[in-house]
Amino acid sequence: MHRRNIRLRREYLYRKSLEGKERLLYEKKRKIREALEEGKPIPTELRNEEAALRKEIDLEDEITAVPRSTIDDEYANAPEKDPKILLTTSRNPSAPLTQFVKELKIVFPNAQRMNRGGQVISEIIETCRSHDFTDVILVHENRGVPDGIVISHLPFGPTAYFGLLNVVTRHDIKDKKSMGTMSEAYPHLIFDKFSTKLGERTVNILKHLFPVPKPDTKRILTFANQSDYISFRRCCSDSSKMSMGACRILPNSVFGEFNTGATTHHVYEKNGGPKSIELKEVGPRFELRLYQIKLGTMDQDEAQIEWVIKPYMNTSKKRTLLGD
Repeated sequence: MHRRNIRLRREYLYRKSLEGKERLLYEKKRKIREALEEGKPIPTELRNEEAALRKEIDLEDEITAVPRSTIDDEYANAPEKDPKILLTTSRNPSAPLTQFVKELKIVFPNAQRMNRGGQVISEIIETCRSHDFTDVILVHENRGVPDGIVISHLPFGPTAYFGLLNVVTRHDIKDKKSMGTMSEAYPHLIFDKFSTKLGERTVNILKHLFPVPKPDTKRILTFANQSDYISFRRCCSDSSKMSMGACRILPNSVFGEFNTGATTHHVYEKNGGPKSIELKEVGPRFELRLYQIKLGTMDQDEAQIEWVIKPYMNTSKKRTLLGD
């Protein structure tokens, strides 16, 4: 198994090294294709390669015409099977961290919780690879308060590092009557205000932690971006006629309340009729702040860093990185 992982990793790195050459070849073909469509002469620097490139263009279709990147390869097999997630913590977890991870196990379908013990990260990653886990989630704490979460996709990455703020578990909510019951059904996902490339990359990492839900499921997970802080809320619907069309409209009207963290009960009224959809917050709730994405698993210190927050980014208050 170890030799197989080494071979697959080498193949992945080799495909990644070919990206520059494939992108250069794609640009040459694009220039020739545009010149032929517009009736313009072939660019001077491409006239010696024109015959060979035109043969390749004739053999291409819509799928092979655009080169694939390593980002495409990372989740190429995601639609074939449901995600299988391992949840663990830093060593010697406190009671609040243990309680939070127990609730995260229900948030993520098909997740398994493991006591960290004395295992090192490399051993955990190797074990997960051999048992066909798709993701590893590691939760950190500082003085008994959960303050960080790491999401690593297997077998080759990427790994996203998030800061964790304002964690409120179901155990911490005093008004138990206002909470809904914890369902383990596959949830519908709502992502709001992730409009930049980095935002789309973040959505791609988060959405592949969840399997495809049934159309009539009443469980809803919300990831709402506001000033690069991602608010996570978990709700259930009391209406049997709730449609995903209504869910997609929902964030624009209630996220102002979600981000304050002051209410646990939200009502959305349809404009077309008197019926309303009543949402109950189930918990837990927390905020995420992305600070690094690495092209590799969490045990690879030498992996290339795709994006990392810089000190000067904290001073540019008007600039948003994930979306408007």
